[in-house]
Amino acid sequence: MLKHFLGNSPNWYKLTIIAFLIFNIIAVFTLGKTITAWLFIAEFIFTLAMALKAYPLLAGGLLAIEAVFLKLTTAKAAYHEVQQNLEVILLLVFMVAAIYFMKPLLMYIFSKVFTKVKSKIGLSVLFVVISAVLSAFLDALTVTAVLISVGVGFYGVYHKIHSSDADYDESGTLDRKDLSGETLDQFRSFLRSLIMHGVVGTALGGVITLVGEPQNLLIGERLGWDFIDFFMQMKIITIPVFFAGILTTIIIEKFKLFGFGAQLPEVAGKIIENYTEEEDKNRSDKEKYNLIIQGVAAILLITGLALHVAPVGFIGLALIIFQTAFMGITEEHQLGHAFEEALPFTGLLVVFFVIVAMIHDQHLFKPIIEWALSLPLDQQPAMFYVANGLLSAISDNVFVATVYINEVSEAFKAGKISREHFETLAIAINTGTNLPSVATPNG
Repeated sequence: MLKHFLGNSPNWYKLTIIAFLIFNIIAVFTLGKTITAWLFIAEFIFTLAMALKAYPLLAGGLLAIEAVFLKLTTAKAAYHEVQQNLEVILLLVFMVAAIYFMKPLLMYIFSKVFTKVKSKIGLSVLFVVISAVLSAFLDALTVTAVLISVGVGFYGVYHKIHSSDADYDESGTLDRKDLSGETLDQFRSFLRSLIMHGVVGTALGGVITLVGEPQNLLIGERLGWDFIDFFMQMKIITIPVFFAGILTTIIIEKFKLFGFGAQLPEVAGKIIENYTEEEDKNRSDKEKYNLIIQGVAAILLITGLALHVAPVGFIGLALIIFQTAFMGITEEHQLGHAFEEALPFTGLLVVFFVIVAMIHDQHLFKPIIEWALSLPLDQQPAMFYVANGLLSAISDNVFVATVYINEVSEAFKAGKISREHFETLAIAINTGTNLPSVATPNG
């Protein structure tokens, strides 16, 4: 059984999860519900931190089921949490799927920037800015996936050229000989640095708006902020941080710090530029038409969000319908691929809500929040930022944001804090769960 349990995960990880499940049963009868619930939180965060060993839905889901079985919470309480956060689930299911159909347009934009801008510093800044702008309106995870696709795509050009007798730079030397040795290593380093700049850009942009990250919408819902309100409230932190990010990009590229600063080899640039020009010439009328439809969809998305014409998830569903209808995507299995990326995380999100329901039912964070709120008012935002940032770097942002915003919201409803201070803490929680999380792969 151990061979099949959690698939290809290391045996030590499998045995650890089994030990958790067995010990929890003993703990609830010997240590009591409160201590056992804290153990569940530690174990759940462990599964999130070990996300590269096995997707947390599996082990975390087993822990969530056990929490309900041991009556640390109830299915009804978990369902109530899901009800409260339905708009976040709709965002994940429909908006991410809508962006899936825009991937060719995003690939086209990044490819053009890649081949037209010759300065490495300028290109790095553009990758940060474009990634940030896209992540402010689209799902940051999807933008990251596109960045990786662009990098892999251009690296794929190398492989394609390396196995052919092409001479795209017209140098008289076969391109496979030009793109080898040190040239290849430099090319790979160049691609890596651009992707990392783009990933940082998704964090800088994702924190700015209501739809940049799922937790933003969750926090915005609690505060009653629409798209414009959220931007205006966050800008005091997010805009200076955005420009600080650009300045940092320039510095590390200029002085070649931390492995950044690699230039695109001239021969590689010429070969790829000529290769992409040939690809443009071969682009069919159907593909050009699809790019136009995707561009119109992007305009509709921005307009719909700015005017708040409907819940975010519904806007996503409308974009799915618009794009598939006008691009002629009519078969069910073609539509199904769009939902593959988001549904595993949507399932994990529901598991989060089971753990959040347990935290609420056992009043676990109440003493911590009360202690934090007893600090001087000017110290509280920094404390919440650090607490959120540390947890978000090792576990999931949505989980951390849900726990903290729920507790602070309860304090506001109980009259313990003013509306103005509630908004200040919400800003600290949002920035704390977004910005430091880029520090680690798990974040």
